[in-house]
Amino acid sequence: MKKPTPNPPEADTATDTAPTSPYASIDSKKLHEAAERALDYYLNPTAHVMATPHTPNQMYFANPKADTESLLANASESLSSATVMLGDFAALLEGSHRKTLLGIAQVVMLGELAVNQALDNVEPAA
Repeated sequence: MKKPTPNPPEADTATDTAPTSPYASIDSKKLHEAAERALDYYLNPTAHVMATPHTPNQMYFANPKADTESLLANASESLSSATVMLGDFAALLEGSHRKTLLGIAQVVMLGELAVNQALDNVEPAA
């Protein structure tokens, strides 16, 4: 009975004393290192993060003395404006770019709804 694949080449016992390592060639070492980097990137994301902690720019801080109701009202107005701007810009586009922009506008609207609900839950300042 014939085998579907040929036999592997026989090793010359005079020159090949040890079994061949899968990492014997430079290309296989590079491939192995690349595979390890890829696995670390997807399975161990903290292994490749070497960034410094984020420090916010001090130019645009919300007033720490502002009350919650004012902050929520301002956020609601900003989100509402962003929704209108995204809708106006989406009207100028066609196809997938328009759909993408409308999707972003919908996410902004959902944020606006959440902020408005939070604003409704805040007790008015007396």
